[in-house]
Amino acid sequence: MGNFLAAMAASFVAVALFFTIVYMLHRKLVKAFVQRFLTRLLTDEYVENIWEIVSALRRSGAQNVFENSLRAEFGTVIKRPLGSPRAFLHFDGLMFNPAQIYRLTVSEDADVDTRVIIGPRAKKPLTLQTPLIVAAFGYGVGVSEKVKLALARGARQVGTASNTGEGPFLQSERDAADFLIVQYHRGAWLKEDRYLTQADAIEIHFGQGATAGLESVTPPELLTPEAQQMMGLKAEESAVIRANFPNIKDSKDLRHVVHELKEMTGGVPIGVKMLPTHDLERDLQLAVEAGVDFVTLDGAQAATKGSPIIIEDNFGLPTVYALCRAARFLKEKKLQSRVSLLVSGGLSEPGHYLKALALGADAVYIGSALLFAMTHVQVTKSVPWENPLELVLDDGNQAEAFDADEAERCVVNFFTSSVEEMKLGVRALGKRAISEVNRSDLCALDSWTADVTGVGLCYGAGVGRRT
Repeated sequence: MGNFLAAMAASFVAVALFFTIVYMLHRKLVKAFVQRFLTRLLTDEYVENIWEIVSALRRSGAQNVFENSLRAEFGTVIKRPLGSPRAFLHFDGLMFNPAQIYRLTVSEDADVDTRVIIGPRAKKPLTLQTPLIVAAFGYGVGVSEKVKLALARGARQVGTASNTGEGPFLQSERDAADFLIVQYHRGAWLKEDRYLTQADAIEIHFGQGATAGLESVTPPELLTPEAQQMMGLKAEESAVIRANFPNIKDSKDLRHVVHELKEMTGGVPIGVKMLPTHDLERDLQLAVEAGVDFVTLDGAQAATKGSPIIIEDNFGLPTVYALCRAARFLKEKKLQSRVSLLVSGGLSEPGHYLKALALGADAVYIGSALLFAMTHVQVTKSVPWENPLELVLDDGNQAEAFDADEAERCVVNFFTSSVEEMKLGVRALGKRAISEVNRSDLCALDSWTADVTGVGLCYGAGVGRRT
């Protein structure tokens, strides 16, 4: 027994000595490397110095250097997924004014009404239990059927709507969804009466953030046979979404289409979707004259499967600019009780959603934030070797690994958590319904935000505009 313990002790000492030597050598090697590197860094002439890379990247921007490398490699238009990384003026320059003494908060057991009505003057208005709506994800030209079903089923459980996007009509999505917004887009598919009459609302798609009103072409190699069949395409055909509607050349044509869709559907809300521009008020005026029940503004921060970088970074109005201008237009025209205002593009957390509603939106579309939330820990199936998008894209090489049931659970939890946080915010403002929150509940942290939003500055009573 004594010999055994002695042998064990000797073995332990040997192992400890080995790792001590390795550690000491490792430290010496690292120290020698760092000394040599720093000496070179601090003594080489600038033209030979590795620091020039840091200087050049700061001047041009790492994003630009990377994307110019892709241009040099492929010689084609580079399409970036999931929107622009550019920092626009956003909702972070606003803060809420909570109730304190002269105005008390609402008690913790008080119920907060989160319902919203889209198209209140339509024959069949769309009533949702939450002002958060699933953004437009197109089957086939974007995400897989499993993703669409997870979104529709999750939306159904929380009492909100899904959106078909620019893909073909999925009967399975219609069956899974409680409320379905159908996009009337510039592709040749999804125009038949049998599809449109199943809509709870129809969104005429003129354009969107990230792509403006450009044509979109999905080549056949990126389309599954099932999607091609649903779109009525041959095996060698691309899915083409044209730049313009062949049947809408002017405002009179738009009025005719809106009227036709209302008649066909028995009066569900009909709206338009567009990327807001500096001519926003002109576009809104024509849409209102055409008789729309809602307007969807997809701001410049919006994302998509992939779009030209020049469009993502340089075209359209950021969401907060467009929202404030549109809300002001509807108020001046006394249309707030007739035309609903929906916004999307860059809204990523409950504070953003509630601020958008305070500035005049009736509902908010959730896109990228929901996509990340629904994949949650499933991204480990792709990273680090694959882009997580490969899980959700219809042609993604990890699409089969996507777990729709798990994604549905995450969709429900995401919406539930977000709405509960918004309810807390409403109670903190001393109110009992999300519809009661308005711009008087906000203050601006800087003069730029105050000027854009018309909200008073936090550091000066009466400074800035407040309506």
